[in-house]
Amino acid sequence: MDGPGPLGEFLQARRARTRPQDVGVKDFGVRRRVPGLRRDEVAQLAGVSVSYYTRLEQGLSRGASPEVLEAIGRALNLGPAEREHLDRLAGAARRAPTVRRPRPEQVSDETRELMRALDGVPALVLGRRTDVLAWNQLGHALLAGHLDPASVDDVGTRPNMSRMMFLDEHMRELYRDWRCKARAVVGNLRIAVGRYPDDPDLASLIGALTMKSPEFVSLWADHRILPCDAASYDLHHPLIGDLTVTQQTLAIARSPGQILSVVTTVAGSPTEQALVLLRSLTEPTRDGSARNTAHA
Repeated sequence: MDGPGPLGEFLQARRARTRPQDVGVKDFGVRRRVPGLRRDEVAQLAGVSVSYYTRLEQGLSRGASPEVLEAIGRALNLGPAEREHLDRLAGAARRAPTVRRPRPEQVSDETRELMRALDGVPALVLGRRTDVLAWNQLGHALLAGHLDPASVDDVGTRPNMSRMMFLDEHMRELYRDWRCKARAVVGNLRIAVGRYPDDPDLASLIGALTMKSPEFVSLWADHRILPCDAASYDLHHPLIGDLTVTQQTLAIARSPGQILSVVTTVAGSPTEQALVLLRSLTEPTRDGSARNTAHA
């Protein structure tokens, strides 16, 4: 194995972010060379040898038991999502990599029926790599009106939400607190890498973002695991102005790896009224074209 691998990288990053006082380690006034915990401190807190913990961080040991992982999770003060991520990384480290290109993701008929039922609510279906697999009219108009709505129907042209977040100026202008949304996207990507460590297309996406976006590199190096299941955002839309929305992601039971992302508003709010306006402005005409087009 070249380098520490995903498990070692996560342990190193999380150790560097854990302050001694947060886990009951006394400093005794000694000047520390690192702001976070030392390896020997993690090992002592977890009840394992320093050499064993060091091998884990270096990617030289793949056999950590559930009990050891639980102890390390406590030592590093991991939250539930981070602990689950640690388990996934350790499980992947035990297996020999099986690199194979998965089949293109498809949207089931049941999911398309659900999208039609959500006609008055902005909605997207995202795949395991954050590819946009489907969107309804309002979801497209709200988040990506500058793109061809039919692009999601072709595997070769599907938009990717992570690429858009870091490489598309439209997204930077749409989200008032762009960095907050970008951090949520990176957190979800971290979880995806833990679930699908051998997915070559996912690795290619991470590599492309690393090459093209210094901001992605900075956020990716942070190793935070914060699943974004629901969050509120302030938006500035090019057609309808300022909005406050809540974005929620829901797992699609019969399509593992796919999520339904819906955008909701407070009933009777100016944002709800603005979305009604957006729908009327972008509703297709008889010839199939939109009445108006959002520009980045």
